[in-house]
Parts: sequence; C-alpha cells; structure tokens
Amino acid sequence: MDITYRPYIDPDFEVLIERIHPPRVCIDNDTYPDCTLVKVDSANKQGMLLDIVQVLTDLDLVISKSYISSDGGWLMDVFHATDQQGNKITDESLLHNIEEGICASRRAYREIRPSTLMSIESTALEMTGMDRPGLMSEMSAVLVELGCRISAAMVWTHNSRAACIIYLEDDSNGKPITDPCRVAQVQAQLENVVEAHHYDNERRSVRLTATVPGQTHTERRLHQLMVADGDYKMCSCCGSDCDHDDDVYYIGHGSRYKTQKKECYGTHVKIEKCNETGYSIVTVRSRDRPKLLFDTVCTLTDMQYIVFHAAISSKESIAVQEYYVRHRSGRPLDSEDEKHLVTQCLIAATERRISHGLKLDICTENRTGLLSDITRVFRENGLSITRAEIGTRGERAVGTFYVKDTSGQNANPETLETVRREIGSTVVAVNKSLSSPSQATTSRTSRSNSREIQERPRFSLGSLLWSHLERISSNFRPIKS
Repeated sequence: MDITYRPYIDPDFEVLIERIHPPRVCIDNDTYPDCTLVKVDSANKQGMLLDIVQVLTDLDLVISKSYISSDGGWLMDVFHATDQQGNKITDESLLHNIEEGICASRRAYREIRPSTLMSIESTALEMTGMDRPGLMSEMSAVLVELGCRISAAMVWTHNSRAACIIYLEDDSNGKPITDPCRVAQVQAQLENVVEAHHYDNERRSVRLTATVPGQTHTERRLHQLMVADGDYKMCSCCGSDCDHDDDVYYIGHGSRYKTQKKECYGTHVKIEKCNETGYSIVTVRSRDRPKLLFDTVCTLTDMQYIVFHAAISSKESIAVQEYYVRHRSGRPLDSEDEKHLVTQCLIAATERRISHGLKLDICTENRTGLLSDITRVFRENGLSITRAEIGTRGERAVGTFYVKDTSGQNANPETLETVRREIGSTVVAVNKSLSSPSQATTSRTSRSNSREIQERPRFSLGSLLWSHLERISSNFRPIKS
C-alpha cells in the first residue's frame, strides 16, 4: 500500500497572513490631471480581485484603465478611476470608503454601504424562468395580495430568459418574512404565476430565502442565477470555416468577426495557451459599457479561474480585456469543451447587462404596491421590461426601467406621456439604448484622445514594479467599470 504524506496547513494560516500583510491602498490624485489612481498591493487570495472591483463598482466609480498582477501569492493592481461625471475623486468621505471597503472585511464594507439599493434585512425572492410580457406585473400583484412589501428589486433578461431578485418585508410590521407556513404560501403562489405560461419541462425556479450578513452580492447572484438557468447555452460562436485558423474568435448573436473589426459590435472571446508560462490567455473584445469589468471578473471567479495578470483597455467604443488565467487546480484551459463553455459564459456575462429599449428613471414617494402599479401601467400600455432596478432612499423610491413595445422598439411619445400621467410621479425618459452601436461612445472615452494609441500594448509578464505598472497603464484607453 502506497503511503503519501501531505503537509498540514492550519486553517487559520490564511487569516494570519492577512493580519501580517493587510491590503495597502494608495490613492494618488497628483500623477494625472483627469483621474485618480487607486493602487492596491496585498497578499493574494481567491476572489481578492473581484472584491476590489466590486468595492469600486458599488461606490459608483468609473474604472477607466487598469493593470493587474497577482502572481507569486502577491497582488499588485492599479486602477484609473473617476466619478460618474468623469471628475477626479476628491470627496474625503468617498476616498475614505474606498480605503475602508478594500481593506476591511466584506462585512465591514457592507456597513459602509449596502450594495446598489438592496436591503440587507429582508426576505429574498429569487426567480428564473422564461421571459414574457407582464411577468413582473403579475408577480408583484400577487405579492401585494399576500401582504408582502417590496423593499428593492433587480431584474435582468437575456436570450428569452429572465432572472430577478426581489427583497420582501412583511407589510404589517416591516420585518423579514420568517414564518415557514407563510414562506411556503408565498412561494407556492409565485410558482403558479411563473408556471402559468411555461411549456412542459420548461426550466424555472422560485425560491425564498432569508438574507444574512456576508450574503453574495446581488448582481453577482443574478449572474449565478442566469448561469444556472442556462441562458449562456444560446450564445453562439463562429463555425469551423472561420478564416482565423487556430486563432478563432467566438461571437455573440451569431455574427462573424473577420476583417472589419472596427465595425463589429458583437462580443468576441479568444482563448490561447501560453506554453512558456502555462497560462491560458483569455481575450474579451466587446462594446464598452458600465460595469463590464465587474461582470467579466465575476464570471471567471465563479467558474473557479484565477486571474494572475490582466491588461484592460479601450479604443473608441470597443473594450478589450486580456486575462492570463489558470483553473483553481493549477491547470490551464485544456479541452475544447472547456474553452467553449468559458466562451459562452463570458459572452453571456457581457450581454446580460446591455440595455435594450428606452430608459425610464422614476423617483416618487415610497408606498406599498408601488412596483405593482408601475409594472401594471407598463403592461397595460404594451411595454415590456428588459431590465430594471428599484430601491428606496429614505422615504423615496428610486428606480430605473428599460422598456420596449411589443415590436421590440422604443415607446412612442404618446405612450410615454400616458405612462407619466398614470404613474403620477417623476418619470424621466433617457433617449438612449445601448442596442445601437452609434450610441455606445461616451465622453468618458473621448477624453483620452490626446493619448490615442495606434496598437494595443501587449501584456508583459516580467514587469511587476509599481513604476512600470503606472507607465504601462497610462497607455490604455478608458473602460467603464
């Protein structure tokens, strides 16, 4: 019998290393006139990069450039960041929250700011299923009838599938719904609503859980729900007759990426193997948009891939992200099936948050049944929700809805005026949809024209000093966080 010996590693060793080498955050407002440098170095651990990006994203910062290195058990990252208006970060409280959010534990960060209007003292309703007009209206109406108050909600749709997380409270006392019988009743009624228009054996899921400190970030959880629902399976890739031989780009929406690269606004994923270092090089080329970096890093992390190096850049309205990764087990992406799965999941991650339709910002006095009334007005006027987020700030309800009519087009002015009148609150229509390539370019990208580059710099594995990180990162164009 073979006997093997393995070293014993105390489970508290990782905590000890973090206490000896806590994350060090340096915020530099002097080097560049148009952005703030956020530099982080720390002992590395699985998911550390995602935690950092998540903190910056939750604080509504725009990551314009970044250069990432986390080899040898140590992490050194540089982020070029601005606020939503494209200005340097000068607010002392915001600068303090950046440092505290990155350095403190995840629980401490939640005490600084809960993620994106989401309640942390509610019952969470998670739903996935086939997308159809009026689904949110029917679900929210049932919740009102059952005496449930909606404190916050987030809805995504992609590839004819829908996922949502709704935070509920008992309308009678404002507390989470904890009674097992009540939870079972609410879940059963919602299952009937979701099941009503599904085909036999159609994928669907409804679940009520209690929110607890340390729970998965809401947007990350939505990614996980849609992956579990299989929305990525409909993401297509180019066929075997592509002109790039081994360097094949996989493309979303069934389009092909051949010669006119600048005119293609689909999502492209290219996976190569670096034999010298044992990394897999994953390159994602897509339209630039807010929170793109978070969505990509989130997907790689949840698929158990570790990012050792990364270079993030953008040119005009196209973002290019290059990651040097290995699986958590230490191996690169070996099989074609594995590469295909990673490709499909990355395409889905970049496309889920693309906002199709007319953007409506709503701000009104919070009250029971508000979401039910808003979604009913949308349904009665022939509007479908493609993405939504609503929460509370004090006594006000603040939400953003992306809607389109039955033909898939933006709502006409008459319909919009009717919606405004029936909702009876502040409704601001933003005539902007990222489904149109011509509208993808923003002022954040154009601000760096003075540093325009002809070719995207290649990533250098041997250059890890801070001075080199800053010099290399200064060549990159913006990418929105």
